[in-house]
Amino acid sequence: MRFLWITLIWTGMALWAVEPHWAYAPLRTPRVPEVGEVGGEVTHAVDAFIRAQWVRHSLQPAAEADRPTLLRRIYFDLIGLPPSPEDYQRFLADSSPQAYEREVDRLLSSPRYGERWARHWMDAVHFAETHGHDQDRIREQAWPYRDYLIEAFNADRPYGRFIQEQVAGDVLYPDRPEATVALGMVAAGPWDESSLRDIREDTLDRQLGRYVDRDDMIGTVMSVFNSTTVQCARCHDHKFDPIPQADHYALQAVFSGVERAHRFFDRDPAIHVQRQQWMHQKRQLERGDPELLESSQTRTEVRQWSMRRQLRPVVWTPWLADSFLSAGGATLQHQPDGSFRVSGTRPERDVYTLTQTASKGSVRAIQLELLPDDSLPHRGPGRNPDNGNLHLSEVELWVSSAGVAEPRKVRWARATSDFDQDGWTVAHAIDGQEKTAWGIHPQEGQAHRAVFELAEPLAAHPGDRWSLVLRQSHGGSHLIGRFRVSITDASGEASRVIPAQIASIVDRTPESWTQDQSRIVSAFFLRERLRQQLAGLPEPSRVYAAASDFEPDGSLKPSLNPRPIHRLNRGDITQPREEVGPGALTCIAGLPGRFSVPEGSEEGARRAALAQWLAHRDNPLTWRSIVNRIWLHHFGHGLVATPNDFGRMGSAPSHPELLDWLAVWFRDDARGSFKALHRLLLTSATYRQRSQASGHSGPSNEKRDRTVQLDPENRWFSRMNRTRLDAECVRDAMLLINGRLDLRMGGPGDRQFDLKPGIHVTPQVDYTRFDSDAPEGRRRSVYRFLFRTLPDPWMEALDCPAGDQLLPARNNSVTLQQALALWNNAFSLRQAEHWAASLQALGGDGGESWKGVGWWAWGRPLTDTEQQEWAQYAQKHGLANACRLIFNSNEFLFVP
Repeated sequence: MRFLWITLIWTGMALWAVEPHWAYAPLRTPRVPEVGEVGGEVTHAVDAFIRAQWVRHSLQPAAEADRPTLLRRIYFDLIGLPPSPEDYQRFLADSSPQAYEREVDRLLSSPRYGERWARHWMDAVHFAETHGHDQDRIREQAWPYRDYLIEAFNADRPYGRFIQEQVAGDVLYPDRPEATVALGMVAAGPWDESSLRDIREDTLDRQLGRYVDRDDMIGTVMSVFNSTTVQCARCHDHKFDPIPQADHYALQAVFSGVERAHRFFDRDPAIHVQRQQWMHQKRQLERGDPELLESSQTRTEVRQWSMRRQLRPVVWTPWLADSFLSAGGATLQHQPDGSFRVSGTRPERDVYTLTQTASKGSVRAIQLELLPDDSLPHRGPGRNPDNGNLHLSEVELWVSSAGVAEPRKVRWARATSDFDQDGWTVAHAIDGQEKTAWGIHPQEGQAHRAVFELAEPLAAHPGDRWSLVLRQSHGGSHLIGRFRVSITDASGEASRVIPAQIASIVDRTPESWTQDQSRIVSAFFLRERLRQQLAGLPEPSRVYAAASDFEPDGSLKPSLNPRPIHRLNRGDITQPREEVGPGALTCIAGLPGRFSVPEGSEEGARRAALAQWLAHRDNPLTWRSIVNRIWLHHFGHGLVATPNDFGRMGSAPSHPELLDWLAVWFRDDARGSFKALHRLLLTSATYRQRSQASGHSGPSNEKRDRTVQLDPENRWFSRMNRTRLDAECVRDAMLLINGRLDLRMGGPGDRQFDLKPGIHVTPQVDYTRFDSDAPEGRRRSVYRFLFRTLPDPWMEALDCPAGDQLLPARNNSVTLQQALALWNNAFSLRQAEHWAASLQALGGDGGESWKGVGWWAWGRPLTDTEQQEWAQYAQKHGLANACRLIFNSNEFLFVP
């Protein structure tokens, strides 16, 4: 057995070394079979290729389905909802030859079309709104990617651009906010928070976690867009396909500069462009880009800034406190220089309050100076006995006005200081959280200063009292030992504190600066200006996506440059071999297997190169893969039965000429239009066939039976495949029929669950939320929140995935669990009750109430006998039970 396996491996490797596998061969445009070759008149190219196989295999096609069946079929295929009785009446009353085509176009124009086909794509990229793995934390901003997909399908985004946006939209389309949101695809899969956030950066487990995480990224991208199993080359060369191990790590190098994280975007394109430009400059600064730091424009602006500081010194006025108190019982002694020295009791925590009568004019900033003193431990300026440090938790300014019962708290705009302890910045002193604080370690024994800028100028009014509150809540006697407070009416830039290192340079003329000093000052100046510019923009939106510039989350921090990628011998993190540069597959003729990305380029250049490689007209995998996926969803199985694997271990195409013809037509004639492809497939006679084998036209029963015997799995599409509705279609059809489907679009998913202490989350489905008269607060969203590890049991029973695996299509199984869920689950029962109430309002339990039931549920009218029988059943068992029975009928659950 072992010898046979080795033989198969070497045979496969020899085959791809000699001739290209069909999937990697260049696309060609096959000749459409002529009418005479296929027997009978054929005007549709798809039908010509299909019928050629019928003739070759002596098969007889099924007759065309009746018009109600066709309408129900295209409704569920294109928008995932059933037609209403009025839709049937309109279609059946239209006797023109173009009636069917008009219905197809009308559905393609419906906003429901984007929702339906976005869901198919979300399955393919294993999208969910939690991380998965052991913690399964919620991704608060994953939903904008889902909304992007809906918009892209409704707008009929050309497929080439659709690919590029999801791999490198931020680089290739920087002026379009939605192109940044599209990067949610790369981050859609599961993420191991324990390995990638909660353990130390310098561990092997962290490095291994990154390789595994990138493996998921490239597996998703290459499986969805190219139907290849590149992840099989992680530990060795692919055993069956022409994918060497180096190709796998070249693809890893493409994504070595990104993480899965929340990144900023703005829905206003102008603001989006501005923010992205400033964020790009910020990254240039972090990398020390000499082109930015040493440009003539930067040198001129820095010189002007330095001169302004020297020519316009800020005048600070002492804070004339007539009341100064320590909540902890310490003594505040007013010194001749206007400062306060604290002595006496040294509590664990303390609050100093300094109050004065409002001075004349206005205040724009308050300065706090920390002063060393020989009476303090280690000369202070703090009172901590170990090192003289301090922790200032919060600075507050309160205004008490005559005739006003409650004092008013003044808002801060910004805080700056000449030195921040690592992780204890002065910004923490105005963040509203007493657990954070400003500290000065290890620069104890030195003077320090901080300036707190007001959000709005504070004008003095007669009788006003101003109270400055210094909260020191961290504990350990990290208290201020000597300090001085002063105020100014100077604005922003003038009053702002600059670090001591910068101040020591700018106190001299720019001509005396060394090149290194000039770069240091330029970096500080540009960084402060960018901070101010970004702060002046509106609050940005966020999306969970591939990101190289994001706010740190624990130990998850952005990398300034793409991380080096090494080929791992046998996939072992402890056996790194040669470094590998960015690239893709080397087996595609005419396309580069490695990308020429200039040294020092930002990581986005790598993704842009891959996006262009994927969307290239000469990439045969891309165009074959997508037309096969669309065909699969319309016909029940693909021209290639393994949509995610076009390799030698996958299936060969049943109609290779048709696959290539569709790929070329979609690429060139349709220009990547999904709607054009839908229209082409749905208007074919092949699609419009009946699913029943007994519906064949022409031949005798014996010939019809022979057709089924020759093609039992319907590989040659001699009849339509009968398919069960997927979970979303069943759910939405129930809600639509009883009038309680909310058709609002967009926004976060509806999280119907309770958060328990720790990480445990229990879904709690509130089925009353679908009621049209439910309070607005209970109808927060019309989209389900997709949990990765805790799926909805009712949806899961109907093959709805949990988002932890690549799924080209639902399993479409028929199981006992489905029958039990549909019959007994609270959701099914509730919807049956709602429908019964609607029918009751129309005409009670009699026959009149059943007029529209058949059209809604089965796509046909009830016969007189059926109406009578259903009415009798409802009178005996209750109308809700009758509706429940209909929801469980095969005619409702299957599309013929």
